[in-house]
Amino acid sequence: METGRYLRLLRRMNWTILGSIIVLAVVGVLFVRSACYSNIVEDQSAVRYQKQVMWSIVGFVCLIGFTLVDYRKLARHAWWAYGAAVFLLILVLLVGRTVHGGRRWLWFMGIGFQPAEFAKVAVIILLAWIMGLKTFRTDSYSSAVLVLAVVGIPTLLVSRQPDVGTAAVFVPVIFTMMFVAGFSWRILLSLILVGVVVVSVFVGALFLPAKLGCSPETQARITKVTGAKPYHRQRIETFLHPDSDPLGAGWSRMQSEIAVGSGGLWGKGYLNGTANILGFLPRTVAPTDFIFSVVAEEAGFAGALTVLCLFGATIAGGIRVAAAASDRLGRLLCIGVVTMLFTHVFVNVAMTVGRLPITGLPLPLMSSGGSITVTTLIGLGIVQSVYVRRRIIRY
Repeated sequence: METGRYLRLLRRMNWTILGSIIVLAVVGVLFVRSACYSNIVEDQSAVRYQKQVMWSIVGFVCLIGFTLVDYRKLARHAWWAYGAAVFLLILVLLVGRTVHGGRRWLWFMGIGFQPAEFAKVAVIILLAWIMGLKTFRTDSYSSAVLVLAVVGIPTLLVSRQPDVGTAAVFVPVIFTMMFVAGFSWRILLSLILVGVVVVSVFVGALFLPAKLGCSPETQARITKVTGAKPYHRQRIETFLHPDSDPLGAGWSRMQSEIAVGSGGLWGKGYLNGTANILGFLPRTVAPTDFIFSVVAEEAGFAGALTVLCLFGATIAGGIRVAAAASDRLGRLLCIGVVTMLFTHVFVNVAMTVGRLPITGLPLPLMSSGGSITVTTLIGLGIVQSVYVRRRIIRY
């Protein structure tokens, strides 16, 4: 009986979303291999893309599992998931492993993972549960403060790793969920104003002390108080003046733009990309932050556009699921996941083509990495859970 019910649920899945993410995952595995491949030195790409295959399989198993779990039952355990996420984020700061200058990794039984990725989904579930309550008031500043407190704790912990790019993902997620929940424009505009002030203070702390002639010690104190780091200033300067350090901080961005532009309409062919095969685009970032550059060079504008269309189909499908959800909880869950996915795609692609500073945000389902792959598929599994339990309107 249970098996039959599960099969009926699986048959009701949104096949547009499922088909799009399967294609994206397959394309991701192929281009992760290409991003690590070299025809000059011994090929070491097999290990990385095989791991990506494994993580994709694990992620799709999680997607099926979360599809079968009723999202309303899942939301009842939101505080536990949130508490576990906060605990892991604290644990990272205490005993986490430092990689590329950031303490972001925990290791368990030889497997490394980034708790910050799982914290995103935990926050979305908790926010959806809180704002989905019938007693929740969307016209009260106290409600807004509660929502900000829920998001603020993991955001602060993630930014201390430091990982400002991942921490910044929470901003559009919370704002969009509050908008869909029905918060008044008065409250939303107040939050926008506060956000503008915070960003202005942050950026001002990076540049104004030097412009005003403050001593290095004073500059260091100011940046420490605001939580700013020297590499934040370097990334912004590289974005504003890409030619200021072409052999240093600006190298990856410059090579990424060259790779994207050199792909032409149809690309240079699979495993024939010059930037990554010859190592101009560093292999430390080509399979992760700059996987879109590899796709654009080898598959050209046509391939890059196809990838964006697949992401567009997934995001549009998620919005349709939100519209058809049987309750506000389901609607908010879908909107939170879709906003998280859109933010990652938008920032990563814009970063790749030089329209945004380098943030380190990966491209979901395609960039090499187990945490982002599994987390994204868990989120999409929750979207499918809402879809298979949607209200069916007959005309």
